[in-house]
Amino acid sequence: GEIIDTRKLTGLKRANLSGSNLQGARLFLARLNGANLSEADLCEADLGGWTGANPKGANLLKGVNLSGAKYNADTKWPEGFDPAAAAVLVER
Repeated sequence: GEIIDTRKLTGLKRANLSGSNLQGARLFLARLNGANLSEADLCEADLGGWTGANPKGANLLKGVNLSGAKYNADTKWPEGFDPAAAAVLVER
């Protein structure tokens, strides 16, 4: 997939990031409502404060690699998504 420098992106709502390489990306406070992240690689990404609520629910993250990604109490997951089952790490 394509490597995306998220520091240069301001609006990711409804973005098509399907298959993107977002390994280690700093998505702190990113607004990804409605974004397509299917088959994206978010391994070891920082998702602190990420907002990904979407009417499609957990299907939005189908096939997404979240191994070792980090999130905090402000992170909003799609309805029905289980971060523990996806091996996502909690920042304390």
